Amino acid sequence: MKDFNSDLFDPGTVMDSSSSDYSRSASSSDADFGFAFNDSNFSDRILRIEIMGDPVEARPDSDGCTTIADWARHRKRRREDIKKDNVVDLTLLPDEQILNGNQPDMDDFVPSENQDEDAVAMVEEPPSGDEAANSNDSNWNMDCSAVVRVRTLHISSPILAAKSPFFYKLFSNGMRESEQRHVALRINASEEAALMELLNFMYSNTLSITSPPALLDVLMAADKFEVASCMRYCSRLLRNIPMTPESALLYLELPSTVLMADAVQPLTVAAKQYLASRYKDITKFQEEVMGLPLAGIEAILSSDELQVASEDAVYDFVLKWVRTQYPKLEERREVLGTRLARLIRFPYMTCRKLKKVLTCNDFDHDVASKLVLEALFFKAEAPHRQRILAAESASFNRLFVERAYKYRPVKVVEFELPRQQCVVYLDLKREECANLFPSGRVYSQAFHLGGQGFFLSAHCNMDQQSSFHCFGLFLGMQEKGSVSFAVDYEFAARSRPTEEFVSKYKGNYVFTGGKAVGYRNLFAIPWTTFMAEDSLYFINGALHLRAELTIRH
Repeated sequence: MKDFNSDLFDPGTVMDSSSSDYSRSASSSDADFGFAFNDSNFSDRILRIEIMGDPVEARPDSDGCTTIADWARHRKRRREDIKKDNVVDLTLLPDEQILNGNQPDMDDFVPSENQDEDAVAMVEEPPSGDEAANSNDSNWNMDCSAVVRVRTLHISSPILAAKSPFFYKLFSNGMRESEQRHVALRINASEEAALMELLNFMYSNTLSITSPPALLDVLMAADKFEVASCMRYCSRLLRNIPMTPESALLYLELPSTVLMADAVQPLTVAAKQYLASRYKDITKFQEEVMGLPLAGIEAILSSDELQVASEDAVYDFVLKWVRTQYPKLEERREVLGTRLARLIRFPYMTCRKLKKVLTCNDFDHDVASKLVLEALFFKAEAPHRQRILAAESASFNRLFVERAYKYRPVKVVEFELPRQQCVVYLDLKREECANLFPSGRVYSQAFHLGGQGFFLSAHCNMDQQSSFHCFGLFLGMQEKGSVSFAVDYEFAARSRPTEEFVSKYKGNYVFTGGKAVGYRNLFAIPWTTFMAEDSLYFINGALHLRAELTIRH
């Protein structure tokens, strides 16, 4: 794909163009030619800017916008007004495409064609000499019935061409004779201020405006006319302005061509990070999060630092949000299948919840089957293979990367015969254990035996004589009525040098709802010895625990 987001003033930039002349790069990215802007002494062309009228009620009017919220409301109103008008107006249609993010991907463009039809570029034969600079509309051979105003500027084609592939193609195509010095652009009135700022930037590498709405207008103009350096400049200024949920969402919902630009990536990354950090605890802002658009939900779900009980809770939240936002089943399946399913980390969901995925009508059956199968294959892998898969996918897909869950994932093997039994594996990282000191606890996800939910909890506590801190492991039953279970249990941990599981504690207990049993000092050593660099129980930075539960009849 051709890079439309570069300019010749970028050091080391090589443009992909049919003309070999455009493949060179200039030596400086900060050359200041502001003195030559609109000066006939330093210009070789005349640019005629034909300004089309906008409906008064539909004008974004950045000058009247003091906040990004104002800018967004004006843009939204403009889009809605255009949608109400069933008459196809070629002067408005491209703006509608931009505002709706419906422009084709850059790969679909033919390089020699304009990206935006409302930025119509024309080469005209001048009457004679500089007379054209002040000529009347009647001297131009084009339909100006919709043109409300004309501006003419003296321009330097080398400066504009070096900054923009758009202007490079404009000046290098269709010029029959060297004395053809006049070119024309047709824009909407709402774009005039941004275009003038953009043209001035191409000479001086600076802008006179600083308000977020005006910067966004210039950013979109820079995208339309392919001025990458200005897009970077606007992006940097916007990043330096304190972000709000409203502005972050707006940055993520810019037109698709803008979002695709490398120059805007730092801004969109910052917006995603802001939203992910602000809504890290989705339960705390549940009502606010439920009202966020798709782009905001995607930013939040992409985060590894999401504070949730488990991936099951993420799945439940996504279903609740998508059912609220997309009442129609077809739309819901489309959004889940193409946008949100890839952000749910199914390999870290419990098997009980994965079974529900298979029967969930919100997912297309084939999509659900593929997701569950992939998750089960991951769960069946050995721990070292899981770590490899997570590392390999981390750069392009976080599917196999574990979040910072409140309840730690477990691997469970269940047996029905000859007795109801389950074997539960819980791995804790060294840093997770270190964070338990001096009196912390960490809980596992729930697992089930005989239809009843259980969990493991690791503690840092004082030994029974209260003489030192130590590591404890406990088994609890989730509170559910007054049912009781008689259970035989055994705790074990991998230990060096054999790295095999070694039994540490056996016992039996009659559980009732909300009760727990375990051992305060599982390894019979002080906390400092347990956490030491030469500890026998940390293998490749992880503590591997196992609990076996058997129902007694």
